Amino acid sequence: MQTRFQTRPSYLLSAITLATAVLISGCSPSQGGQQQGPGGAHLPVVEVLSVKTQDVVLTSELAGRTAPYLIAEVRPQVSGVIQARNFTEGGEVQAGQALYQIEAARYESALDSAKAALAKAEANLTSTRLRASRYEELADIEAVSKQARDDAQASLKQAQADVLSASAQVRAAQIDLAYTRVNAPISGRIGRSSVTPGALVTANQSTTLVTVQQLDPIYVDVTQSSTELMRLQKDLAEGRVKSQGQGNVKLLLEDGSSYAYAGKLQFSEVSVDPATGTVTLRAVFPNPKRELLPGMYVRAVIEKGVSQQSVVVPQKAVSRDAKGQASVMTVSTDGKVQPRPVTIGQSLGNNWLVTSGLQGGESVIVEGLQSVQPGMTVQATAWQADAVQKTAQATR
Repeated sequence: MQTRFQTRPSYLLSAITLATAVLISGCSPSQGGQQQGPGGAHLPVVEVLSVKTQDVVLTSELAGRTAPYLIAEVRPQVSGVIQARNFTEGGEVQAGQALYQIEAARYESALDSAKAALAKAEANLTSTRLRASRYEELADIEAVSKQARDDAQASLKQAQADVLSASAQVRAAQIDLAYTRVNAPISGRIGRSSVTPGALVTANQSTTLVTVQQLDPIYVDVTQSSTELMRLQKDLAEGRVKSQGQGNVKLLLEDGSSYAYAGKLQFSEVSVDPATGTVTLRAVFPNPKRELLPGMYVRAVIEKGVSQQSVVVPQKAVSRDAKGQASVMTVSTDGKVQPRPVTIGQSLGNNWLVTSGLQGGESVIVEGLQSVQPGMTVQATAWQADAVQKTAQATR
């Protein structure tokens, strides 16, 4: 009887060897780099910011528009035909510079006539004065009646009044003649002319000939909520914010760039607009290069005051619940995560101003919030802020 042997495939032996190696490696001690907590569990790693108190300059960014510092709408004060225009549209003019020349012939004639009437009145005054003087002497010796003397004195006074009236007519004619030369009332940039030489204009017409605007300096008018204004006044009164006197103002242009010159807050409106509930604030800016033109849309960053010993945290460290209550996660000295309700003030770039709920020296979780829960023990490392997230730009 022949015995037969059945052989197993060689690959079965290789599989058994590989499985044994995996089991052995699984039983070896952990070589991971994370710290382990009680029971061998790994501690979540979070990045924390150690809160520091600092003085923070509070600002408001408000929308507004530019307005000319001075504006003059030029109108004719006498009627006539425009003979010449003596300026370049869009150019700079000086106060007193001739802008238009109105035909002056009839006003010169009127002045000559007024001067002649004055000369006649003065001649009449001379003869009347002499007659009154003679009648005064004759009345003393009773050579003429007292009635004749009184009539001579009355004629003298009338002649004197005629001279005054004629003098006034001369001055009026001189003024009208001067008004034929239309001058710039202020210095500034002149706009588009509404008339050309040959056009007939009338005294005090409703249509302006041209407009002159002083652009250096220039105004910026912005609006602020009356609620914000009242809150600031309350903070100043209670000492939470220190006033900086007349506020400095910076300007952001329509394209987002910063204006090179700083301005000063000049005044705030004394009444609230009932339609919008806002108050108008006016700032004045130097404008030597005429970069700002009237009517431009801008955003003004106004310094309201300094909040002393304040706490600032990154916005990413703050979360809100369903009711909108803000809170942060703090790490205690023993590594425990603790939630902390906070009150948030205004935003400062990528940060929040915390008005209550945090004190200097506490550690607030900035990175790793999604992997922690209240009461957990964590491994805390220092948070490295990005350059744009630093608060140096919001503080002195």
